[in-house]
Amino acid sequence: MNIQKYENSTIEYKSLKKAVGKSADLKDLAKTCVCLANTQGGYLFIGIEDKDKLPPSEQKIDPEEMNEIIKKLRSLTDSVGLVNPEIKTHENGGEFFIIQIYPSMKTIAITSDGRVFIRIGDECVAIKGEELTRLAHEKGAFQWELVVTKTHISQIEPENIMKFIHEIRSSDRVSDFIKNQIDSDILEFYKLTDDNYLTNLGILWLGDFKQRSKLNYPITVQYIVYDKDEKKIRKVDWNLNQFNPKELLLEIEKEAIELNYSFELPDGMFRKYIRHYAKDVVRELLVNAFVHKSFTISGDIFISLYKDRLEIKNPGGLPLGVTKDNILHQVQRRNPHLIDTFKALKLMESEGSGYDLIYEKLSLDGKSYPRIENDINFVKITIYSNILDNDILQIIDYLAKHYQLNQKEIITLGAVVRSKKISGFDLSKLLQLGDDRLRYWVDTLVDKKILLTEGKTKGLMYMINPKILSSVEHDLKPSLKTMEEPHLKALIKEDLKLHPKSKISEIHQRIDDLDISYLRRVVYKMVVSGEVEKEGEKKNMVYFIGK
Repeated sequence: MNIQKYENSTIEYKSLKKAVGKSADLKDLAKTCVCLANTQGGYLFIGIEDKDKLPPSEQKIDPEEMNEIIKKLRSLTDSVGLVNPEIKTHENGGEFFIIQIYPSMKTIAITSDGRVFIRIGDECVAIKGEELTRLAHEKGAFQWELVVTKTHISQIEPENIMKFIHEIRSSDRVSDFIKNQIDSDILEFYKLTDDNYLTNLGILWLGDFKQRSKLNYPITVQYIVYDKDEKKIRKVDWNLNQFNPKELLLEIEKEAIELNYSFELPDGMFRKYIRHYAKDVVRELLVNAFVHKSFTISGDIFISLYKDRLEIKNPGGLPLGVTKDNILHQVQRRNPHLIDTFKALKLMESEGSGYDLIYEKLSLDGKSYPRIENDINFVKITIYSNILDNDILQIIDYLAKHYQLNQKEIITLGAVVRSKKISGFDLSKLLQLGDDRLRYWVDTLVDKKILLTEGKTKGLMYMINPKILSSVEHDLKPSLKTMEEPHLKALIKEDLKLHPKSKISEIHQRIDDLDISYLRRVVYKMVVSGEVEKEGEKKNMVYFIGK
């Protein structure tokens, strides 16, 4: 029996000691069953040591004990569908069994003492009060993608199936075990089919526009551009359902040309281009809008572009358990199988919600962190085009060039640089961390002496090392005497665009601290290569960029 085959986000491994014997804790197993039933269902592996993902080689399962466990779990839960298990034998000789837990489609699963749990990330979390109302509201959304339609696989264009299968088999994120399956098993693994009938998810990926139109609320998008007075000047609709999710994503990126605009900033003697909205950030936000959309709520995804900001709004609030104050770290998936296909096709981050990447890119570009608005019916994410401060951008750019920094360190430095000096309490809040977790984000930066600390305990402050700031200041004013020839050529071109028909002596006056013989030699080379043209004689010779 191959355990690896079943591994996914809806799996729990439990030692046999959890189910039988003196250390048995069937109430905890019941809690796990409730937790899985209230989300997407799943599998409870009994007899597997979680650390090794293996059963002990000498382990044997007593069928009577196994049946008694199922009987007790049913008495300890309500609205939880448990499938009678069979005993399995691992290749190492050890026995175990798997309890399949069906998702509770319309009711809320509870323990016998009235408690409600849901799965958030890899943990079972108790909920009550207002969260119970949200759970009831989310029930349909949780199960939407697995609903089986009346469309048989034979009604699907073979080309659509072949294209999806080819992309899966070409992906380096898909295991060889899956790639080696036959086409029909691959479709079933990704929940696109069930006994050769398409699920809602299958229609979304493989159907034509007529078949997608029969879904209650397929993915429809409006892209709207506003001028400086916030008057609508351009609008593009995608509401004819002719694209699958990947095709739609690529189509939006192609048509939304305004999202490609950039700032031109001075970078020493040259120019640096910073996009208003980093491509990776826009991609992650669009993908999040797709995969966390509630397909049981009517409404389009809106992409609204204003002079200073980009807003992306989609139907359905944040998944239960996720808030604007924990979104950087919390993982909860409304449409987990849609997410699995996006990951397999390399359209999104392989782990998490993608907000860690968003925070990293915004930190590197010296931008504000996203603003998140959320209620039960919608979530709206706003990012801003403007750079907070050129100094912030230059400091972050210097640190990224001169130090090997991981994602956590870049995000942390982005937060510290914005504030110049920040308390541990405020830094924890900004990074959505508990006080006990902050040290995992700052300790290496302190060890590298990139960050310095001041004060202790509640008065602890963090700041960028002043020596680094001095180095940044020096780095912004490089000596032209050692400038490499390609860079000097670029600088000469920029100068002649602004000052056409200039003598070499005039160029030299404008480019200070440069050896004139070096300048003369490079200009002569540019004339020979045709990059620059000249006219006049000897002392009156002038240079310019030709047409």
